[in-house]
Amino acid sequence: MIIGADGWGSRVREAMGVKHVGWDYDQTAIVATLRLSEATANNVAWQRFLPTGPLALLPLNSQQSSLVWSTTKKEASRLMSLTEEEFTDALNHAIWDDKHRIRGIDDVLDRWRSLLGRVLDLGMSVRQLPPSIMAIEGGSRACFPLGLGHATEYVRLRAALIGDAAHRIHPMAGQGVNMGFADAVALTKCLSRAVYEGRDVGNLSHLLEYETERQRQVVPTLATVDGLYRLYSTQFSPIVLLRSLGLSFTNAFSPAKRVIMARTSV
Repeated sequence: MIIGADGWGSRVREAMGVKHVGWDYDQTAIVATLRLSEATANNVAWQRFLPTGPLALLPLNSQQSSLVWSTTKKEASRLMSLTEEEFTDALNHAIWDDKHRIRGIDDVLDRWRSLLGRVLDLGMSVRQLPPSIMAIEGGSRACFPLGLGHATEYVRLRAALIGDAAHRIHPMAGQGVNMGFADAVALTKCLSRAVYEGRDVGNLSHLLEYETERQRQVVPTLATVDGLYRLYSTQFSPIVLLRSLGLSFTNAFSPAKRVIMARTSV
């Protein structure tokens, strides 16, 4: 049996004769490991939605974070051509620059956070600030094109697809690796059951159980994240305000956060 875990351009999927549907977002993601200016608790993931795409900082430890910066292909090419010092300056500027803020919306959000802090007694009246970046770790910067993709089938006789070979998703929700891990867990359980029951591990009848289980979870996630990408791609002020109010409430309301965390973790 062969398992295709060879990425969104999977040769295994091609050899299986499985159709792949999707589209290009006309964006590139730049990834890197960042060294923070000072050690902190660093237990908060940050995401800023810029006109060219989202910029995310994901905590690794007290002094390091992981960067996922989605932007236009042209801007990504420019950023990748910069020296590490120039790139760090550009990154800090993108994190802290106020030119893309809409003053009226910021005022409404500040009052909304203050209200949530009083009503929910969560001390949310003070806006938290992202960390300052001192440098990027040498050799950690890379980039890759962004798009959505989905294999119409995950399995054929003696073959199965997992991870990006089966589905491709925008990184803004951080679900790509979780979905891949969940694929591996589900397929392992499927194959283990086959071995325990004395069945042929490559038989299509039980491999389809893996496909059904995963597609029921993957397809709604792909649709949700694609919808979020389109929602956050607009700079139309009323929509910006509504989505910002929704995020602030979700951040302040612990039960909602717990539900989201449970659904998005393996």
